[in-house]
Amino acid sequence: MKHSFNHYLQGLIALPFLALAITACHQRPDVFSSEGNNAVDVARIDPTDWYVGLNDPSLQLMVYGKDIREAEVYVDGATVDSIVRLDSPNYLLVYLNISGAKAGELPIAFCRPGTDDKTIVKYQLKAREKKGEEREGFTNADVLYLLMPDRFAQGPDHPTHVDGMTNYVENRAEPSLRHGGDLEGIRQHLDYFNELGVTALWFTPILENDSPDDGPFSTYHGYATTDYYRVDPRFGTNQQYRQLIDDAHAHGLKVVMDMIFNHCGFDHPWVSDLPSKDWLNLPEWLQGNDRRDEKGAVYPNEKFLQTSYKITPVFDPYASEADMRETVDGWFVPTMPDLNQRNPHVMRYLVQNSIWWIETAAIDGIRMDTYPYADKDAMLGWMRTLDNEYPNFNVVGETWVTEPAYTAQWQQLGLKTVMDFSFFDRLAKAKNEETDAWWDGYNRLYNSLLYDYLYKDANHVMAFVDNHDTDRFLGTAQEPFRVNKLKQALALLLTLPRIPQIYYGTEILMDGTKAVTDGNVRCDFPGGFPGDTRSAFTAEGRTAAEQDMFQWLSKLLHWRNGNETIISGYTTQFTPWKGVYVVARRLHRNTVITVVNGTSQPATLEVSRFAELLDTTGSATSTRAIDIPTERTFDLSHDVQLAPREALVLELQ
Repeated sequence: MKHSFNHYLQGLIALPFLALAITACHQRPDVFSSEGNNAVDVARIDPTDWYVGLNDPSLQLMVYGKDIREAEVYVDGATVDSIVRLDSPNYLLVYLNISGAKAGELPIAFCRPGTDDKTIVKYQLKAREKKGEEREGFTNADVLYLLMPDRFAQGPDHPTHVDGMTNYVENRAEPSLRHGGDLEGIRQHLDYFNELGVTALWFTPILENDSPDDGPFSTYHGYATTDYYRVDPRFGTNQQYRQLIDDAHAHGLKVVMDMIFNHCGFDHPWVSDLPSKDWLNLPEWLQGNDRRDEKGAVYPNEKFLQTSYKITPVFDPYASEADMRETVDGWFVPTMPDLNQRNPHVMRYLVQNSIWWIETAAIDGIRMDTYPYADKDAMLGWMRTLDNEYPNFNVVGETWVTEPAYTAQWQQLGLKTVMDFSFFDRLAKAKNEETDAWWDGYNRLYNSLLYDYLYKDANHVMAFVDNHDTDRFLGTAQEPFRVNKLKQALALLLTLPRIPQIYYGTEILMDGTKAVTDGNVRCDFPGGFPGDTRSAFTAEGRTAAEQDMFQWLSKLLHWRNGNETIISGYTTQFTPWKGVYVVARRLHRNTVITVVNGTSQPATLEVSRFAELLDTTGSATSTRAIDIPTERTFDLSHDVQLAPREALVLELQ
């Protein structure tokens, strides 16, 4: 049986941590007989509009306005289930049931008790573009390309400054200030993604981050939301975001939206005027001071508790209350207030926001930042809600622990797709080691993949070799075979039973580490900005080494697209033998063999050890294979000599 959110709410309202009052509201027939005099301050309503025809007919309206809390509310065309009056006088929560409502205007009257003062809002209800089950998410048939909008490309007519935003500077010489990339810049390069061969785009957050710069630092990264319903104007508008997604779809590209439920930005209106005492976790340190110094920087005091960044206590059967409190309730940083998902009104707000963006922008998936830092039960409830509404949609959660058992447990509980930090961690170590007979080098990856039996579905695990929060795979050192090592990592990434994610610039050998600042692994894409001396978007603008890498990866990506052996085939891996690691994918009579020499010396692929892979028909043996990225042919009736750190992706012919 399906239950509305209001059934859930009514089961929680007696809990002691909820500081609120709930009152029923009855229809007053005459309230809509005359125009309102706009005497009741209704500054804003979230969500800004809504959709009819959803499985759950309940709708939370968060109304902002000076002294709005005591207003009486009447609706023409829907039922008011409940009104929640929070601690702050400047918020009002109205829960509606819109079952049977039609698309169009929904008149809502806000009246001042005991007077004729009222404001009538014509709230917009919209028809859905498609049914929930028709929204298809990203799958293991896709390859995600992760980029940071501020660092990728700038479109024409980019404003030098957006009026109304707090003080900020665009300075490409400073790694932690804004550089001026935007959504139009991305849209201008959709053909580039097709040329490369990726099939889905994941942007780091594009929502408004209206926090002032703090010296050489800013919220260019997007993880400090100040408006959940507005694209940051420095990136563009909501309409431009939708246009970018529509055009991406026309190019055969999906778009994944980065969301953050764990925290918001310090300059979100909720922080300066808390809706209720329990809207944030551990807000006590904010009291008595605005917590900004004379330069505007946020500074903590002795009451401030920062998260430990250790998320293992969430599943630790022996976890202490102190560790759990520090993990889940501690703030990520002082400028990112920790939202209390145990407050059902907070969680309902966030859940509705995700649904609104799916319906409004037609996104194809969600990447949820800092997933385990938020309340576990609330987040899994969110997943159930989305699965009920969009059974074919996909969500990937950031679950940054490098042990497969931890990651797999999130999937077992209901998080559809998890991030494979074990794959990333093992590769980062293996690239600097010689593969031996037991533990080092690619033994690490072998010993990680063998735990795939823990996953509910290994095809819903997203793997990567680097991303915006890690050192780039190439680092900065010019060690021998660094490009070969990258090709090995990518060959495995694109042929294992995983959803692969590639970080922007990897295809042109971008490097960098976080030793000084995160901005050094988030450099501008060459050619994306006015004044760039060259453009890596074109073959002519790439160096010989960049072009070699681009072509190698592009061939592998285009071959992977629609390749049922990689998408649906079963996997066989062999323990590394004399420094050589082999993984095979097979489906029907098709066989793909990925071979990596995990040493800095020449090695030999002794084909007799892998004879089981060569019998593809049951009566005949195939010995001819082609290396997909280089188009070289091999006769597998003989041993194959491998160069130091060489990678082959062999398809039997």
